[in-house]
Amino acid sequence: MRFGLYPVLQSAYRQGHSTETALLKVQNDILLNMDMKRITLLVFLDLSAAFDTVDRKILISRLKSSLGIRGNVLNLFSSYLANRSQCVSVDGFVSNSFPLPQGVPQGSCLGPLLFTIYASKMFQIIRNHLPDVHACMEVIPSKWWVIRAFSIIAQVIIEKGVH
Repeated sequence: MRFGLYPVLQSAYRQGHSTETALLKVQNDILLNMDMKRITLLVFLDLSAAFDTVDRKILISRLKSSLGIRGNVLNLFSSYLANRSQCVSVDGFVSNSFPLPQGVPQGSCLGPLLFTIYASKMFQIIRNHLPDVHACMEVIPSKWWVIRAFSIIAQVIIEKGVH
């Protein structure tokens, strides 16, 4: 990305990157480690409803500390995130509005970027403490597809190990 806002190995929300490219990278890394007789540990974190769990105070702090955003621009982000609420509508019936004290708006242009800025600290921590570890973040909308893809990868790895 032009301004370097996304972690290098992140596939989500990046042009030319996808779940498929992330899976190919993981498969390639596993096979390379097998060739070098190295142990590979694959850990998945299910960040269900991830956008809804963002602590806005931490996000605003990251905008300041990581990106140097200050003044009116920071105030604009704070205003954008503050005092959000939602209601539910089913068959013409609308619930009372209720506050959303955390999270970033979904379906917006800024939502994915703000979530990435919030979550990217995890990549820094991993890189600082485990420099040989590969970490990638992929928001996966269709879990059955990923399960199928990883079962195919596992089958390829098992067959490679057997022969």
